[in-house]
Amino acid sequence: MSTYLLVPQHVTFIRTLKDSKHELSYHLSAHLKMNAVYWGLTALSIMGHGDALDRDEMVDFVMSCWDEEAGAFSAHPDHDAHLLSTLSAIQILLMQNALNRVDIDRVLKFILSLQTPSGVFAGDAFWETDTRFVYCAVNALSLLGKLDALDVEKTVAYIRRCRNFDGGFGHVAGAESHASQVFVCVAALAILDRLDEVDQPTLCWWLSERQRPNGGLNGRPEKLEDVCYSFWVLSALAILDKLAWIDSNTESGGIADRPGDMPDVFHTIFGLAGLSLLGYPGLVDLDPVYCMPASIIENLDLRKGWKALQRRTS
Repeated sequence: MSTYLLVPQHVTFIRTLKDSKHELSYHLSAHLKMNAVYWGLTALSIMGHGDALDRDEMVDFVMSCWDEEAGAFSAHPDHDAHLLSTLSAIQILLMQNALNRVDIDRVLKFILSLQTPSGVFAGDAFWETDTRFVYCAVNALSLLGKLDALDVEKTVAYIRRCRNFDGGFGHVAGAESHASQVFVCVAALAILDRLDEVDQPTLCWWLSERQRPNGGLNGRPEKLEDVCYSFWVLSALAILDKLAWIDSNTESGGIADRPGDMPDVFHTIFGLAGLSLLGYPGLVDLDPVYCMPASIIENLDLRKGWKALQRRTS
C-alpha cells in the first residue's frame, strides 16, 4: 500500500472511467453522470490536471442534459431536470469557461420555483426536500450572481430549524446530525454570511469527535470511517477556522471509502479534497464552501473567511 499520493495513477483512473460503457455499473449509475463529471473534473483540477479530459466533449455532454421544458439540467440526456445536477452543470461550465452557454434567467426561475413555504428546497418536481437542496440552490444562485433573488431570511430560518442540541444539522428538521448535512448547512450559511446561526464551540467539538483511532473520519457516532468524510468534516471545520482540531498527522489509482475496497470517482474527489484542505504537498487549493478550485471562486470575488492548513512542501 502506497503512503504517498499516486497522482499519475489517479489521473489515469479518472480518464478511463468513460471507457467503461460496456459495464452494467456504468448504466446503473446514469442518474449520477452529471455529478460524476463534476467530481472527476474537480479531482483532476485539485491535482493540477484540469485539462486531462477533453473540454469540448465535456461541455457538449453537459449541454445535452439541458431540459428545455424545465429550464435546467438533468443528470443524463432524457432524464428529468434536478437541482443537484443543475448545480454540477453550472460548476462544470464555470470551470470550463463556458457559462455563457446557460440560459441563466430560466435556471433562476427553475431554482426559485423549488423553494417551499417553510424555506427548504425540493430537488425536483417530485418535491423531495432536504438540506442538501438548500445548499445546491444557494451555491448555484451565488455562482450565477443571482443570490439577491433568494428569500434569505426564509432560507436561514429553515436551516435554523434543522440545528440540533449537539450543534450539528440533519437532512430535515428533527433528523439526527450527520457530517454531510453539517457541511451543506454550514456552507450555505457561509455563502449567505450567516455563520452567526452556528453554535460553533459545540459543533466544532462534535466534528472533531468524528475522528476515529485509525485517523479516519465518520459521519455520525458509532459508524465506520469513510474517506468522503475527509471532505464533509474537514470542510466544515475549515469554514469555521477550526481545522487544527483534527489530527492530520492504492497502486492502480483512485481512492476507495476505506482500505481494501474498490475505488470510485466519488471517494476520489472527496479524498483529494480532504488532502488539499490538510495542506498535502503538490495539490491545488480547494475552496471548501463551493468545493471548487479556490482560484475560480476568488476570481468571482466570492471567497468567504475559511482557512485550510498551510500547504506543505514535502
